[in-house]
Amino acid sequence: MTASLPRQAASPEEPQRPPETPGHKAKRRALTLLIIVLLIGVPAGYLVISANQSRNSGKDKESKYSATGLAEGWPSKVQRRLYQVPVPHPADRIAYYETNNWKTSRLYVQFRTNSAGLDSFLEGMGLNREALKKDDISIGARDRKITGWEFTGPGPWSGLTHEQKNPAPTQDVVVNTADPNFPMIYVVSRTVP
Repeated sequence: MTASLPRQAASPEEPQRPPETPGHKAKRRALTLLIIVLLIGVPAGYLVISANQSRNSGKDKESKYSATGLAEGWPSKVQRRLYQVPVPHPADRIAYYETNNWKTSRLYVQFRTNSAGLDSFLEGMGLNREALKKDDISIGARDRKITGWEFTGPGPWSGLTHEQKNPAPTQDVVVNTADPNFPMIYVVSRTVP
């Protein structure tokens, strides 16, 4: 048999609490439910949003790196610096494509600029217009097939190959000066990792 313990009497200074009313009990339960929902729901919602953003980021990267052929827009500054392709300002009709494998990495770039832009582009490579050879299509058939470039339109066409010691890239350049004020430039820059 267990002995019951005596109860301690309430302090006379402490006010007596009234018994809990049904309305007060409902408010207390609602507040408890709200706290539980916030403690569980907010982190769960954050995880769902974060997972969706992460998945979408992966899809964007997948589409970027699975692209085949030229994509409109500027190559990144890192790509331009790594492959030493100084696209001048102003330039339009810009498109690029990068390929990488264990043996060679290539950046294909095309753009149209003005006469001063052509000079600026060549100077950025450490060259000048005298380096261009008339009727020299220096971009090979393999690279033309990858990009879809066909150098058969009205010319004159000129080109050059700017060879540099590894790890600096080697660039093949073809210039179409059918409109001498706005030459179209095609570049293949390749480097060995």
